[in-house]
Parts: sequence; C-alpha cells; structure tokens
Amino acid sequence: MIEQAKSIIRLMTIDDIEGVYEVEKNSFPTPWKPSIFINELHVNKYAHYFVCEKEGYIAGYCGLWVIGEDAQITNIAVHSSMRGQKFGEQLLSYAMIHARELGAVHMSLEVRVSNVVAQGLYKKLGFKEGGIRKNYYTDNQEDAMVMWVNLNGE
Repeated sequence: MIEQAKSIIRLMTIDDIEGVYEVEKNSFPTPWKPSIFINELHVNKYAHYFVCEKEGYIAGYCGLWVIGEDAQITNIAVHSSMRGQKFGEQLLSYAMIHARELGAVHMSLEVRVSNVVAQGLYKKLGFKEGGIRKNYYTDNQEDAMVMWVNLNGE
C-alpha cells in the first residue's frame, strides 16, 4: 500500500466494487458489469486489481494480469471529477512495481488511438508503441494502439 497526496493505493476488495463500477460507468462507453470484477477478484488467479482511494471515495482503479514473465493491464480509469491529480500515474506505477515483484519482465496494454492523454502518461512511464489492433473497441470499432514496456528498464 502506498499513500500520496492524501490518496491511498491498495488492493481492491469486494467492498470496492460499487465505487469501481461508478468509475467504470463514468469512464467507458461499454463498462464492465460488477460481476466481471467479482470474477476477476475471486476466480481469475492471474488477476490483480488496485484502487486509488481519496477521502473514502474510489478515485480510480487499475487491473493487471500477470502470467509468467508477461503482465497485461486489463483496464485503468480515474473518475472524471478526479482527473489531473496524478492518480492514473500513481495507479500504473504501483501496478508496474507489483508486476515486477511477481516476476514479470514485460508489460503491455491497449489504448484507443484517439486517447492521446493516456498515451502521454504511458510514454512518460516508459511504454513504447508496439502496433495497432484494428477495430478493437466494440462500441465504435476504433483501433487500439498496443504499447509495451520492459519492467527491468532495459
């Protein structure tokens, strides 16, 4: 657990699902249902989820799968009312450290080609462009940019 600027990054629990779902609905046109998060927390042995909590509210969350030396960010979001306070950066940095501690060497994620703000954050943390997944997003068939980072800094 880390605490910065009156926010806490910690593992997600079942009690966080309602707050996480509020962030999800606020952030994505096709939000994950709460049952998906419950499955991730209780069934998927590769899943690790974190929340950023500020003053008792879930400001954002980040999901991660770690399989051997590979880590994949499944989703990351910060509520629109909490953006601009570096919560996304804190969450992703925490996930990168966690993945490294679990033995991951590489991390990847997909991001909408139109989401230049998120791409800027990922580049700031060392991610590089790795390719395009055509028609990746089901809501509007937008392409996704695949981004990768070596967690050992090489």
